Amino acid sequence: MKFNEMVMANTLGALGASYYLVCYGVALVFPELYKAIASTWFHMLNLSSAWKTAPSGFVLGLVSFTVAAWVSGWLFAWLYNYFGSKK
Repeated sequence: MKFNEMVMANTLGALGASYYLVCYGVALVFPELYKAIASTWFHMLNLSSAWKTAPSGFVLGLVSFTVAAWVSGWLFAWLYNYFGSKK
């Protein structure tokens, strides 16, 4: 089975953008829930001084996260196909 690199990249790019939008929405509507979840992801790190009253950089964050997800999807499919063809 081979993956189409563009299809995988577009899929992960769309998922990445969706996750970013949901995360941004949670940060706006439920900031304490957002802080509680984020704190559990960074073990032994005190993030209390890093919190802002409102998220900033929405467009840059959305674009950069989507591009990173897209590139990850393309690379995943390419590497999968590369290693899958070696038998």
